[in-house]
Amino acid sequence: METLLQQLTRGNALLLIFILGIGGSFQTGYHSTELSSPSPYIQRFINSSWYHRYAERPPPQTITIIWSLIVSMYAVGGFFGACSVKLITGTLGRKKAMICTSFIAIVAAGIMLASKAAKSYEMIIVARILYGYSSGLGDGSHVMYLAEISPTKIRGTVTLTAMIFLSLGKLFGQFVGLSEILGREELWNFVLCAPALFSVVQVIVLPFLPEAPRYLFIEKGSDKACKKALQSLWGQGDYKQEMDEMLTEQAAMEAAPRKSTLQLLRDRSVRWQLLTMSIIYYCNQLSGISAINTFSFDIFLKAGIPTDNIRYVTLGLGVSQIITSICCGLLIERIGRRPLFWGGYGLMSASLVLVTVTLNLKDSSYWVPYISAGLICLFVIFFCGGPGGASNTLQSEIFIQSDRPTAYVVLGMQRWLLFAVLGLVFPFLIDALDSYCFVLFTCMSLLACLYTFFLLPETKGKTMMEISKEFKAITIYGKSFVEEKRVETKL
Repeated sequence: METLLQQLTRGNALLLIFILGIGGSFQTGYHSTELSSPSPYIQRFINSSWYHRYAERPPPQTITIIWSLIVSMYAVGGFFGACSVKLITGTLGRKKAMICTSFIAIVAAGIMLASKAAKSYEMIIVARILYGYSSGLGDGSHVMYLAEISPTKIRGTVTLTAMIFLSLGKLFGQFVGLSEILGREELWNFVLCAPALFSVVQVIVLPFLPEAPRYLFIEKGSDKACKKALQSLWGQGDYKQEMDEMLTEQAAMEAAPRKSTLQLLRDRSVRWQLLTMSIIYYCNQLSGISAINTFSFDIFLKAGIPTDNIRYVTLGLGVSQIITSICCGLLIERIGRRPLFWGGYGLMSASLVLVTVTLNLKDSSYWVPYISAGLICLFVIFFCGGPGGASNTLQSEIFIQSDRPTAYVVLGMQRWLLFAVLGLVFPFLIDALDSYCFVLFTCMSLLACLYTFFLLPETKGKTMMEISKEFKAITIYGKSFVEEKRVETKL
């Protein structure tokens, strides 16, 4: 019996996973945390740019609004990037779509680098929109690419590498933001464009690696190119079982052709899949994880952590995410997907309740803020080791080839729209509700825990056609969402 590492190193699979990771979810992770450490410097830059232009200091609310725009415009770009996943991956293929995302990220980095010299906070906003577009397109393309190169037995582990690289990106963003590295006032623009170096590596290396075998077989109809890609990735072999599975999926695709977004939303056969992923992504975004990643500096400041120590606390947060994501990768093929979801959401809810309590007691003793920070770290660990790690895997498993690109568009739009709203609202929410904003996050985590415990089917070790049948079998009070209307004709 081959180990996972032996399977990954028989061909170019491990190299492809790495190259996809640094140009895919790594970029998203970095851009979700890059603003945390340099946030006071950027806000001072907004202040000085405004004064340079208008010869007067801007009102504090104006700085807050511009800062919220810088944060949230990344998600607006991500929304439009997610909208274009189907078009670009379908037209160019998975590999060229990833190269396209890296080119956009490199252009955005150039604009960001020049913004300081130009004294223009508008250029920061434009660069953040482009970064967002690159991430929205790259997220969908990355996970789709991983799902279409991986054998059924290790599909969960391979697709979960997207989460590991996301966590690595977050940690790298926090590490680069340290004052000992680039986290100084004169270098904040370098912090915001550092990941472009990895985009350059992807642009250079990815053209020499194979296209996704499923895409080549099912959509391009080239069994020879598919077999060649499989052998390049996983070593020599006939791969008859894998190609037979693709053939079955291709037959199902011919019976149910590729759908538009509206057609997919109306299709009863995928209603449970869409509802499940929508609830999971809504609850993920509204569980507080996005707010903690983006506004960790402000949250820890509110918690009472001394300013000089915050950067090191966020670094510890990043390390814990990586360790937990790797552990999740080792567990996902052993215990399955369901326990990771409902168990993770349940533990997240408990930790958020305790965070709310300790934030209200922060002035009672000097050590209470550090308890709050520890509980926030636990919350992040429970997220990354549970729903955060398993979400991409589940999304890649529950849609057949014909529905997958459109489903990624629908779900990506929801995720990025929520992220945009949260980015705009959270700075005002934390000012208005203080620690009680975590009560809202607790409710969303509890909702997701109950839904995944009672309704989510297990997908471990099953083909995509088998998983589709599992979802069709879900009933509530004996009624299924996928029952088609019957028309009786009396003769």
